[in-house]
Amino acid sequence: MEPMASYRRDLAVRAAVARGLLAPATPPAPGIRAPAAAPVVALLDTVGIRASAAALTSAFAAVTDAEVLHAFAVKAAPLVPVLRLLADAGIGAEVASPGELALARAAGLPPSRTVLDSPAKTPAELREALALGIAVNADNLQELARVDALVASAPTASPLGLRVNPQVGAGTIGALSTATATSKFGVALRDEGAREAVVQAYLDRPWLTRLHTHTGSQGVPLTLMAEGVRTVYELAEEINTKAGRRQIDTVDLGGGLPVNFASDEETPTYAEYARLLAATAPGLLDGRYRLVTEFGRSLLAKHGTVLTRVEYTKTSGGRPIAVTHAGVQLATRTVYAPEAWPLRILAYDSEGRPRAGEPTVQDVAGPACFAGDLLAAGRALPLLHPGDVVAVPDTGAYAFAHHYAYNSLPRPAVHGFTVTGDGTVSFALVRPAQTTEEIVAEAGGAHADALVR
Repeated sequence: MEPMASYRRDLAVRAAVARGLLAPATPPAPGIRAPAAAPVVALLDTVGIRASAAALTSAFAAVTDAEVLHAFAVKAAPLVPVLRLLADAGIGAEVASPGELALARAAGLPPSRTVLDSPAKTPAELREALALGIAVNADNLQELARVDALVASAPTASPLGLRVNPQVGAGTIGALSTATATSKFGVALRDEGAREAVVQAYLDRPWLTRLHTHTGSQGVPLTLMAEGVRTVYELAEEINTKAGRRQIDTVDLGGGLPVNFASDEETPTYAEYARLLAATAPGLLDGRYRLVTEFGRSLLAKHGTVLTRVEYTKTSGGRPIAVTHAGVQLATRTVYAPEAWPLRILAYDSEGRPRAGEPTVQDVAGPACFAGDLLAAGRALPLLHPGDVVAVPDTGAYAFAHHYAYNSLPRPAVHGFTVTGDGTVSFALVRPAQTTEEIVAEAGGAHADALVR
């Protein structure tokens, strides 16, 4: 039996400190060379990632015999070794840019297990995808006209679909709600004449065989997600009836299962969502339609942890402040929208052991030069000390893989880890830490004189 996630994390923190993945708590003595480590490191629990992939596939297998492609939303964790790990666990890739497509191809994802979605695909992007045979979901009718010309000029093996917006409403985070009345994504089904135009677009294009939607995301309840899927299923049935054949053979449900950031509990579950879909749109799961899902955050978030040293502690206005090296460059959403994206903070001592002590209300600050760079404000934790380790769990998606280069702070190293039954921890480098030389190069270092010649 695999150790529990929290137990694996505690062992990994201790091992990361012991093996020098995190910079030491105290500077080395004069003449002693410091280890090649930084005050921030990111960890990925590979056992947890595989468990989430298995939970997803088994959840849908329990409610349908249909063929299902589970395509990971690459934007959630654009790291090639992560995509390779997920591919090994049976998960494909959903990409939304040339860069993400390149990452998926570098990870060995075949075209048959890759889906391209984006609201702003260029002709060059479409041409490449169609040449490779990658599934493409057009975002709007103008793009569909562009696809018409490309399909006419060169045959393609790409399955082709259209994204529609069911306009079923918003969740609690407006910026992430994709099925509102005015969302930028897809063809808005409830706008005047839009549904009729979509139906006609399919009748005019026998090669258009997929229908795509995406309602879910953080803050969106499962019932709203299921309602969006039901709306699109009903549209697929309408199109097939009017076509007199099963023209639409695949429905892409999107992804967006919310993540619990308040504890180690993984809720809601894929099984709950799959059962809700079976109750809300049973005809979709009766085997007549192939299915595609595009989950991202829910596959990775719970399995990533940022570790950072406490560099200094101080008191301001009577409140203790622990200053660390992890902040807005890693937890960008949390820093700029803390109410919508709160993160837990776990306290460890300088050797990576869970810190004990009476909870003390304190701030945990990042290194960036603005006052709002806080991982947590007014958080009750054991009082932190210089050299302690702060761990930020639930950061495996949309965090350390999406670096925000404020103050030219470097990208941290990312290590995957596994824990055996006897507690042995093994690490594998996923991405090395960014060097100052690389920062200079990205900032135009080779062109220093360009503006003064």
